[in-house]
Amino acid sequence: MAKRVPSPRYAPALTTLWRTWMNRWWGFTLGLWFTVAPASLWQLRATWQQLSDVFTWSALRYGLAFNRGAAIGLGLCLGMTVALLLSETRHLYWGLSRRERHHLLRALRRRQRSRRRRNPPSR
Repeated sequence: MAKRVPSPRYAPALTTLWRTWMNRWWGFTLGLWFTVAPASLWQLRATWQQLSDVFTWSALRYGLAFNRGAAIGLGLCLGMTVALLLSETRHLYWGLSRRERHHLLRALRRRQRSRRRRNPPSR
């Protein structure tokens, strides 16, 4: 079975679409840091007070263990940030993977079909 390689004419469109997706991902991640992270840190204020007196890793661990909402919120923020940075780094070093290229091409074709439906050619 022959592999379908996207034509070079799609390259700029794929790059633009990928950049758009990454900008949305950055916006979502920053939104998490500006909304979820402060709420999570606010829930941990008693733990921070205790840690300011005497810092121990076990106190930090138990503070997060007994404040699950805060731990989940901070974990979500950190996880999204790490995933985003790894994706950006992987793209810089190796470019788009086959799977990413396939998803982008599908999205690009869907976008082009929907544009054609909205703006039919005039006769």
